[in-house]
Amino acid sequence: MTAQLAAAATLSAGTSTGEAVQFWILGTVAVIGALCTVFMKRAVHSALCLAGTMIVLAVFYLANGAYFLGVVQIVVYTGAIMMLFLFVVMLVGVTAADSLKETIRGQRWLALLCGLGFGILLIAGIGNASLTEFTGVGQANAGGNVEGLAALIFTQYVFAFEITGALLITAAVGAMVLTHRERTERAKTQRELAEERVREGKYLPPLPAPGVYARHNAVDIAGLLPDGTPSELTVSKTLRDRGQIRDVSTEALDDLKALEQRAEERLERTSNGEAAK
Repeated sequence: MTAQLAAAATLSAGTSTGEAVQFWILGTVAVIGALCTVFMKRAVHSALCLAGTMIVLAVFYLANGAYFLGVVQIVVYTGAIMMLFLFVVMLVGVTAADSLKETIRGQRWLALLCGLGFGILLIAGIGNASLTEFTGVGQANAGGNVEGLAALIFTQYVFAFEITGALLITAAVGAMVLTHRERTERAKTQRELAEERVREGKYLPPLPAPGVYARHNAVDIAGLLPDGTPSELTVSKTLRDRGQIRDVSTEALDDLKALEQRAEERLERTSNGEAAK
């Protein structure tokens, strides 16, 4: 145990070149990810940038000997909670075109005050850690990393831990409320939907598969009608709006003409041969 404490004290006395390089590279990535989280226009991109920042923080935890915290950061926060937030954002459909009008009066000033208070606490914490001596990782992990972390969570920081859990539960309930849509009318049955399609004259049979008669089965190639013109029913409307449909009608028509010409030439040779006989 004494040897471990001595090694920890030696490591804390100075920073190696590898640690400095790792810190500046990953720290830059973390800061860029945090800025992208704030300034990205799409909420999905912001969630992905925040997930990248959390992964970098997990690497920092692992590099400083907090193995349990690093694994929890990846598995729980990045892998579970952030992916849950990402799926909720994708499900709700938050876009840059959403209204920016405040629904709760004064929430921007409240958010500004909370951000200012958090900044003051962060600066004070960093200043305290830089100006005063602190306990090394070796002493904190003397009885084991998991045991030391559990002792701190359930004794000294139990109140903060409970508040964090309450915030996460509130966020999950809020996501469920946002995704819930109250039905205001009776759901139509399959028979009623079928009768409605017939009355409106919609296309009733199954849509033809893409690439029919086009000698290709890709979803971005429209099928061809018997006259060689492309059919818009064979491709997705989304691909059509994006302009991602490949037009092979001219090539297909040329192939059909060549095939017809070869067939005519073969029929002429066959008929001439039979006449000669």
